[in-house]
Amino acid sequence: MKLNERSLAFYATCDSPADNAGFLYKRGERHTAYHRRWFVLKGNMLFYFEERESREPVGVIVLEGCTVELCDSAEEFAFAIRFGGTKSRTYVLAAESQAAMESWVKSLSRASFDYMRLVVRELEKQLEEMRWGPASGCGGCRGSPSSWKPKPLGPEPWPERLPALPTVMPKENGCAVWNNAPGADLPPNTSGCSGHDSEGNPRLPPLPPRRRASSSEAGGTGVAAAESPSTFCRLHERYGQEVARLRQDWLERRRGPRP
Repeated sequence: MKLNERSLAFYATCDSPADNAGFLYKRGERHTAYHRRWFVLKGNMLFYFEERESREPVGVIVLEGCTVELCDSAEEFAFAIRFGGTKSRTYVLAAESQAAMESWVKSLSRASFDYMRLVVRELEKQLEEMRWGPASGCGGCRGSPSSWKPKPLGPEPWPERLPALPTVMPKENGCAVWNNAPGADLPPNTSGCSGHDSEGNPRLPPLPPRRRASSSEAGGTGVAAAESPSTFCRLHERYGQEVARLRQDWLERRRGPRP
């Protein structure tokens, strides 16, 4: 694998949060002596520096296709990072305490993408089981997600019967005519409950009593009714004569002066 050294150095020293960081003792490849190094774990890359304040890492270990396990060594809290293959290198590290060793082994074991892939696959499996539930009643088979539909709990409700619409009363000149409404000739309900009739329709309210006009009002109304046609004729004749006179003047002006 080809890596860009400048990109790796920037990623190792940038402000992105680290999964784990601390001092570890690293055994040399040629010499078996242990050297104290500052290790920083980011994702699946384990960087190590000579000192904590160093600006560039000394090396990097890509944690893919490897296993992290305890090993026998001269150091007390030692563990190894082993890669598959005959010519692959094994990195032997040692922590300063038992708690530090357990923390590093756990974080390094979970750093690879293979482990993340297994975790995601297991979570998807658990989500599938929670969504569809255990297979039962059909010989261990599960219905397809497209054909499965949640069933409502309890008995299915009957369709609710809608109330009947009230009968539209006929109108005459924009006013309702109560006498023409169906059921208006029926005797009023004296039982005290004026809800609905025998067919379930809303019962119409009783007719209001008719008001009898007094003699003075009746006389005044009759006079007005008698005078209205004659008054209209007089007005029509008056304005008609005026319109005819104006039309005659307009025709004479149009013809021009007589020779």
